[in-house]
Amino acid sequence: MNELNLQPHLLLVDDEATNLRVLKQVLQDDYRLTFAKSGAEALRLVQVDKPDLILLDVMMPDMTGFETCEWLKAEADSKAIPIIFVTALKDAMDEAKGLELGAVDYITKPISPAVVKIRVKTHLSLVQADELKRTRLEVIQRLGRASEYKDNETGLHVMRMSHYSQVLALAYGFSESLAEELLHAAPMHDLGKIGIPDEIMLKPGKLTAAEFEIMKTHPLIGAEIIGECDSSLLSLAKEVALNHHEKWDGTGYPHGLKGEQIPIAARIVALADVFDALTTKRPYKEAWPLDKTLEYLKEQSGHHFEPKLVSLFIQELDKILVIMARWPELAAVDPQQG
Repeated sequence: MNELNLQPHLLLVDDEATNLRVLKQVLQDDYRLTFAKSGAEALRLVQVDKPDLILLDVMMPDMTGFETCEWLKAEADSKAIPIIFVTALKDAMDEAKGLELGAVDYITKPISPAVVKIRVKTHLSLVQADELKRTRLEVIQRLGRASEYKDNETGLHVMRMSHYSQVLALAYGFSESLAEELLHAAPMHDLGKIGIPDEIMLKPGKLTAAEFEIMKTHPLIGAEIIGECDSSLLSLAKEVALNHHEKWDGTGYPHGLKGEQIPIAARIVALADVFDALTTKRPYKEAWPLDKTLEYLKEQSGHHFEPKLVSLFIQELDKILVIMARWPELAAVDPQQG
């Protein structure tokens, strides 16, 4: 790949050649540029070579910039491309319309070169930040799935328990963003099982006392794998991985934490994880019916689980059952039974 192709790609759209020349002069040193003199030509070029950002005139014959923007935002392949309108229209209503259609910014003519450069750089940085976040999340999700290859659990278990955790977090008072972060952190709760020997992880029968002591090290292994990091998502994942086997009454592991010594995210994941394990068929047991499972959660209120979380779980049961029905195991419990 040559140096030119490493530059961000901008599509400049204007029916006036003079305006395109001005934009070219401002941007050509820092970006790879493609030019279109109509909305229809812009739509065709986007299909041929998708740009990283589009600078789009509004007042064009046949197809206006607003109409072009609508077309681009309606297509799956182009809806994420940031669009900056560059136009002589200065009315606030015109600017509002452009932003409502999905544009990220609005620059008025005659342009200021410095303003154009700053706006383009800013919005490309936002695109890169979003891409980095998306990529990091995909890596984290794949890392979370790694433990499934050493366990009898499935990807559907991870999907369900993560969504149960999000529902519980919102009911507990988490913000939308923090509850979503827990949704993405929860799949990593059993990451440490990667480090447990196969003869223990895959043993069909009951573990011996010595084998169980080795199994109990997986929270520590998971926390060590995730390590120290600046990412709030990974920090939350580490907190969950380390503490999701602690119990409210202090009888859990690895550190025997009690009550509110256990991070709330781990307390939430613990309940969600156990509920899903009980209501799903495993090689060593049948799926429990819903009424038996709820009775068990009530019995463990104040012992394994925080009482408030058990109450909230029952309060949010309708949402829990929707999640269960959305990602069912072949032999999962029927929510209508029991």
